[in-house]
Amino acid sequence: MNAAPLKRGKTNLGPRPAWLRVTTPTHGKLAELDEIVSHEKLHTVCESAACPNRGECWSLGTATFMILGNVCTRSCGFCNVLSGRPSELDLDEPRRVAAAVASMKLKFAVVTSVNRDDLSDGGASIWVAAIRAIRERCPGTGIEVLIPDFQGNEAALDMVFRARPDVLNHNVETVPRLYVPVRPQANFEQSLRVIARAKQAGLTTKSGMMLGLGEEISEVRDAIKQLRDAGCDILTLGQYLQPAPENLQVARYVHPDEFAELKAFALALGFGKVDSGPLVRSSYHAEEATKR
Repeated sequence: MNAAPLKRGKTNLGPRPAWLRVTTPTHGKLAELDEIVSHEKLHTVCESAACPNRGECWSLGTATFMILGNVCTRSCGFCNVLSGRPSELDLDEPRRVAAAVASMKLKFAVVTSVNRDDLSDGGASIWVAAIRAIRERCPGTGIEVLIPDFQGNEAALDMVFRARPDVLNHNVETVPRLYVPVRPQANFEQSLRVIARAKQAGLTTKSGMMLGLGEEISEVRDAIKQLRDAGCDILTLGQYLQPAPENLQVARYVHPDEFAELKAFALALGFGKVDSGPLVRSSYHAEEATKR
């Protein structure tokens, strides 16, 4: 396939289409939740990624916390998280995450992390501690974990699986052909193995992809089918939006009709739940998974 190579620098597609324009509410409730997160010295993907759905999700009692610090050992082309050498492991972080979940009165908590390839277990022990801390402090709160691939370390993966999160999410992010520019230190097949292993462990599995990076529709359909064959239960599809000029440019804005067609395709394959739309993000309507 002779697709144009992905570029960095300011995206020059003109104004965003109407379906990508959203205003984040700034009412008092959001300010209150912001203060809780700041007080506990935590990071949320909702804020760091400037998620367009933050107001909606937080008002519904859902938030996504990022653990293991805010410096990643990888350098994915789509991500705006700082890449480099992380600081020391923060062993108190799980307790503070649970305290924030309790203070925010969350019905559903999503936990993700940077990649910590500098650690022998990839940070799996902190993952387990975070899940347990939330369960002990907030036994009625549902938990979704959006985990890295732990470099395929099966012992680390099994450690997290045994903590029994309500949903195990691991995003493939894009089609295999685009992995070198988009996820240079990852592997599509390895990510499929993470999903398959989680399903074998009896967990509800989830994955997601960004569209608008130059992928072909046939490639997206094939990746969706491979996810389903690996045992993926829940799928999210959303529009990639460039977070900074240093990241990959947006190749095109995908029309809502295309998202609707892909949702129908995925549901026909047997996915239990599919969120597909321009503003969909990985943890969008995450709380609905436990109602299935």
